[in-house]
Amino acid sequence: MLVKSYYILLFALLLLAAPAAKAQTQELELAREYFSQGDYGKAEALYSKLIAEPRLFEAVYPDYLRTLLARRNYKEAEKLVKKTIKRYPDVPGYAVDLGLVYQAAGDKVGAEKYFSKLLEQLKPEEVIAVASVFMQNELYDYAEKTYLRGRELNKNPLEYNHALIALYTYQRKSDRLIPEVLNLLAQDDQELPYVQNMLQNTLSKEEDFDVLEKELLVRVQQNPDKLALNELLVWLYIQRRDFYSAMLQARAVDRRTHSGGARVMELGAISAKNEDYQGAIEAYEYIIKEYPEGPYYLIARQRLINAREEQVQHTFPVDLQKVRSLIADYEALLAEVGRNAQTVEVLQHMANLYAFYLDDKDKAIALLQEAVNMPQASPALVAESKLTLGDIYLLKGEPWESTLLYAQVEKANDDTPIGHEAKLRNARLSYYKGDFELAQAHLDILKLATSREIANDAMDLSLLITDNTGLDTSTAAMQDYAAIDLLIFQHKLPEAQAALDKMLQQYPGHSLTDEIYFQKAKIYEREGNFEQAVANLQKITGNPQNDILSDDALYRMAYIYESNLNEPEKAKELYNQFLVKYQGSVYAAEARKRFRKLRGDKVN
Repeated sequence: MLVKSYYILLFALLLLAAPAAKAQTQELELAREYFSQGDYGKAEALYSKLIAEPRLFEAVYPDYLRTLLARRNYKEAEKLVKKTIKRYPDVPGYAVDLGLVYQAAGDKVGAEKYFSKLLEQLKPEEVIAVASVFMQNELYDYAEKTYLRGRELNKNPLEYNHALIALYTYQRKSDRLIPEVLNLLAQDDQELPYVQNMLQNTLSKEEDFDVLEKELLVRVQQNPDKLALNELLVWLYIQRRDFYSAMLQARAVDRRTHSGGARVMELGAISAKNEDYQGAIEAYEYIIKEYPEGPYYLIARQRLINAREEQVQHTFPVDLQKVRSLIADYEALLAEVGRNAQTVEVLQHMANLYAFYLDDKDKAIALLQEAVNMPQASPALVAESKLTLGDIYLLKGEPWESTLLYAQVEKANDDTPIGHEAKLRNARLSYYKGDFELAQAHLDILKLATSREIANDAMDLSLLITDNTGLDTSTAAMQDYAAIDLLIFQHKLPEAQAALDKMLQQYPGHSLTDEIYFQKAKIYEREGNFEQAVANLQKITGNPQNDILSDDALYRMAYIYESNLNEPEKAKELYNQFLVKYQGSVYAAEARKRFRKLRGDKVN
């Protein structure tokens, strides 16, 4: 009977408690509403009652404390926190709140003393909780001190390494991040991707890269067999676009580890892609010398000639004797390895040299037809050969043959990079012919291409057309300019130069003026007339209205003074001007590297 009475009483109490709990929940929601609206007086009145309910404590406490601080009721806030610390001594985060109250009350000295004492009395198991509360309240310096104090307590110099790296990355404190990530890397090579990611998110100033490089070089010298440190140094040079130094470092590591040259091959490809042809040449020469029986030997042989070819083509005026030597090198390679599916790319390169430099278009066409008909040749290489064949027919003045080949490749390779390249060439062909509407139809599709390079090229050509075809009169000028672009493609440089001069007279002050001067400068540069190239570039940089190509022109002037006119001081001055005026330019990284080299900051 007593047991039955007990359950009846318990059930009655539960029935009474349920409405009370519901009422408290409603009051909590109301208090939060008052708090969010800034009506702190009403919020405080409700929170002061609800804080006494144990089951609501965790939900009420944070907002109640913020309410008291918002009302500047610091005595009540201090009383609340002290009571909470006494009630929950095993929750170290509450102790931080007392210092926050002192800070809010304006007692900066008292808060600092309190936090210092808190850290002195810190226990190892409390580090993460206390640091988290400091982080939540944006007291990042105290969060750092907490982790460092934890290291002392645990007698482990690498304790809380990841937490500190995350903190320094968030604060962008590169001076503290650098030694921290290097310590982590020294402990574990597997952390390299994480370290690279953290550095990439933090390093922004040139001085940051200088500090990292200096520290890395010291550590690499101290630990030459620590591959992760060496790899990070290679990565650093790539970030700075110092591809030659990256290649030298990769080569030094390969010599020590005898790893087969894979990293050097990779750096050779990166150097070539970024127009550091000498670096690419030295990378491939290294592979040929060190690994004559290795898996990369034949491809290194071919890429070495490719890199020399690029170097010849970008050294003005182009030396035709060097072009003939390149063809002889390609012939020697074919004699060694045979004319087969693996050497189709060699035939392509030879065809380009014959057509665009030696004016032997028939020989070029014969080589490309051989490539297209090669048994078991890669479909991608066959497609590329057809595109090159289309270019040569355009060179011969047979655009109908070109467009057929481009369309054939596009149809067979729909929605692929090679298919997009074919569409881009057809768009350019339409542009040459003055059919801007058809060109734009192609370009609008290509702006969304997955290949960033193709998308950028499409965007550049599209902007050129739209910026200069706004009026009926400018459409005629654009047609003349496009026809000149075709002459330049066909290497008819004197005719192109004369036509550009005629445009300047016929369309004075036209929006194409800066483009015309830039084209004239490029032609003069290709012909080796560097003084005239600079004179035309100055007409762009000296006119405040010519703002679209001004960064291109200033960078090119500096490059010519450095590489062709042998005036390093003038080049240095221009690079410095460029870096001040055009920090967001695509040429900024390369300009900075060249400026630093001319200033003598670093010799590799």
